[in-house]
Amino acid sequence: MRFLWSMEKKVARIAGVNLPTNKRVIIALTYIHGIGRTTAVDIANKLGIDHAARIQDLSDAEILQIRETIDSDYQVEGDLRRNTAMNIKRLMDLRSYRGLRHRAGLPVRGQRTHTNARTRKGKAKPIAGKKK
Repeated sequence: MRFLWSMEKKVARIAGVNLPTNKRVIIALTYIHGIGRTTAVDIANKLGIDHAARIQDLSDAEILQIRETIDSDYQVEGDLRRNTAMNIKRLMDLRSYRGLRHRAGLPVRGQRTHTNARTRKGKAKPIAGKKK
């Protein structure tokens, strides 16, 4: 008779994101939009969590502490994305220079566009009849 072993994986879900269980706490927290390495280190230091600890090694109480700290002190995921989108929309409504660049899909922060800027402008479009 065969037995199917089901490994119970403890999935930590913080701010609507499933954190990878086998990664270190500092790295796993960076999977949340709005939390980088520095913020992750600050959170771990504030709560006294070892930087080398893995998510699967944390207790439920520690995960709850992390969740509560992030909810109370930081703007992450949906709220942050919404706030950023609102700021860009405000610039576009004001018809400021930055807003016009956003609307036109061109670089906003003064980069050159004669060459490069392909990430913002998209794939190069050939111009018919143009020869050097």
